[in-house]
Amino acid sequence: MAVEQQDWAQVVAAATRAPSIHNTQPWRFRATADRLDVFFDPGRALPVLDPTARQQVISCGIAVEFAVVALAAQGKAAEVDLLPDPGDPDHLAVLRVTGAAATGADDAALATAIERRHTVRAPFLPRAVPQELIDRIQVEAGRFGTWVKPITREEEEVATVFLLSRAEEIEQSDPAYLAELESWMRTEPGAVDGVPVEAVPSDDPQARPSNWLIRDFVVGSRERADFLPGQDPDAPPPEVERPAVVLLGTDEDDRDDWLMAGRALARALLIVTVDGVAASPLTQALDWPSTRSRLQSRLSLVGHPQMLLRMGYPPDLPDGAVSGRRPVAEVLDFG
Repeated sequence: MAVEQQDWAQVVAAATRAPSIHNTQPWRFRATADRLDVFFDPGRALPVLDPTARQQVISCGIAVEFAVVALAAQGKAAEVDLLPDPGDPDHLAVLRVTGAAATGADDAALATAIERRHTVRAPFLPRAVPQELIDRIQVEAGRFGTWVKPITREEEEVATVFLLSRAEEIEQSDPAYLAELESWMRTEPGAVDGVPVEAVPSDDPQARPSNWLIRDFVVGSRERADFLPGQDPDAPPPEVERPAVVLLGTDEDDRDDWLMAGRALARALLIVTVDGVAASPLTQALDWPSTRSRLQSRLSLVGHPQMLLRMGYPPDLPDGAVSGRRPVAEVLDFG
């Protein structure tokens, strides 16, 4: 089934709405009549924060699944082949259009959610995320060979919060990390990549009324204060607002698993967006091998943690708080 160039452009526009670490958008696309090839772009790498490209490959997996959703909304069925070229590890996926497919209400809702979804770093409203929604994303994750573990037990929450704080401390003390972070901050209006300062809460994340420490994107421009570590694992958690937090993981830990984690994460993000729930990553403890392995041990995980996700009902966002995207013409080739 041939796909017109304008339809591929719409699909890639949807794919590029995928979230990516520091909004690096580390992907390239090539479209022919009936297939879309997805490539990792090493020129947009994060050698300090993500030296193995694990988090960026996960981001590309999200883009792959957003493209599948966009094709379904156009009435097209697609098969996905991951890592199709053993000689080129940056050739991440091929989407082959196999024919027409009936478009249902769920397909349309998920496709609409692609445009509505955005990362919310502000504190969430004091409203619980329904357990039914958590259950649904657990089931959806299983379709991709991944798992979702809600962080609900007190001892697991305390350990995770502590390791998040420890990882943030490591990052804030690393000049190379701070320089890399600063290079992806954007102050100019209409920036097409990076993290706009308007999307970052201006208050110190350590002082916000939450038990979960978000990444401090402007630590390099804020007057340095003594770091306040997270709660000791043996101490009771403070009485603060708590969002729903889930950990997504895989049994193994290679590029294929990272891509599947990204695809599962894409579905989870769209499903919760349809229900009015927003999300933001809490990846600091997964950035560093030491804290990632400690998290794996402390939570007795049989598998590898790939994404820690904070979810809740968002407040109203100010104008300009949504990160920009590179033009489709910049990332899509026809060949």
